[in-house]
Amino acid sequence: MNLKELIIETLKEEVVPAIGCTEPVALALACAKARELANNGEIERLEVLVSPNIYKNGLAVGIPNTNEAGLHIAAALGVIGGKSQKGLEVLNGISDEDIILSKELLNNNKLSIDIKDTIEKVYIEANLYTKTSNSKVIIKHRHNKFVYLEESGNVILNENNNDKQNIKCTNPIYETKIYDIVKAIEEIPHKDIDFMLEGLEMNEKIAMEGLKKNCGMSVGRTISKNIEKGILSDDLMNTAMMLTAAASDARMSGITMPVMSSNGSGNNGITAILPIVAYNRKFPLNNEKLSKALAISHIINSYIKHYIGRLSALCGCGVAAATGASVSIAWLMGGNEEQINGVVKNMVGNLSGMICDGAKVGCATKLATSASAAIQSALLAMDNQVIPIRNGMIADTAEDTIKNLGVLSEKGMQVTDHVILDVMRKMEA
Repeated sequence: MNLKELIIETLKEEVVPAIGCTEPVALALACAKARELANNGEIERLEVLVSPNIYKNGLAVGIPNTNEAGLHIAAALGVIGGKSQKGLEVLNGISDEDIILSKELLNNNKLSIDIKDTIEKVYIEANLYTKTSNSKVIIKHRHNKFVYLEESGNVILNENNNDKQNIKCTNPIYETKIYDIVKAIEEIPHKDIDFMLEGLEMNEKIAMEGLKKNCGMSVGRTISKNIEKGILSDDLMNTAMMLTAAASDARMSGITMPVMSSNGSGNNGITAILPIVAYNRKFPLNNEKLSKALAISHIINSYIKHYIGRLSALCGCGVAAATGASVSIAWLMGGNEEQINGVVKNMVGNLSGMICDGAKVGCATKLATSASAAIQSALLAMDNQVIPIRNGMIADTAEDTIKNLGVLSEKGMQVTDHVILDVMRKMEA
């Protein structure tokens, strides 16, 4: 398979619709599958184990179709009314009766959620027991990847022992130079990549919803009001901040609308797409240019998250998705190889310290910051202003700079991740 085919295949695998924050939604997906396997009998108990990162990202985020937040209601909704064939849209179509039954399940103390001692970033294990059968489901590596299915002792699927490093190294895209990826996307026929536009329409729609209503912290709406008042200028940077934050406002508050996710994260999808929407509003593009800009953004997001981890103590929206958007914007401005690589260095030098302290309404502020940095980094690079080599983690190449970021995430931030989770759990108690 050549590079262009790999890019298209990766985009189709990693850029998918999701309703709700992908961590609790993935939990709901596992629980829905567990119920489908053990489809007879009254539920006696549901025991769930999740990785620390899944737990962290699910503690405070709003759940679609409810006025509730957190993993427990997501798990209950999944097992009561979820349909696993919907994938990360598993909670689409949940009824009022499903919500009532889910709350009864919780009130009867039939559901428990705990943290599994694992180094996996994405790990969800659902063990369901009914009066007549039981089932076990494990999701690992990706939010929608089932690796183990069992029904009453009958093992239906077992890919649980696949070595993580082998999985991580199977895609040669992540060993390819950034600019070579950009050039390959330029050469992909438009008809083979125009499916990217679905995400643009989807994420712009939820951004407009966030601008119309008071959702979450109303970060995007507040920026919009201040643009109208003349306090903020109606420019590319503020438009990017406004749209990106507004979409996060709506999504993190639990609004029942799909977003196009990127590399397992809806907020990554929002950040990868909406700064490009802002650019298109200011400097209209044809569909071919838009499709390829979106493809570049998603692939760079996926590239960086390959090194820092699908879930991390670093904010993936800032260091990965916004970097993808920034590279795309520089490309749309006609950036050359040196300028494209400079964008990556500027973004890593700027946002490498942004931590992830879970998914919640406050994420909209981080997404606004990330969108702003994406525009700033692109403009600086286009003016040939790049953070010099050996300033902090900035290496000779964009690729080595990203690898340095990966070392920070994988080795330097492990303790940070545990400390963040400990602080959050103490406040929860």
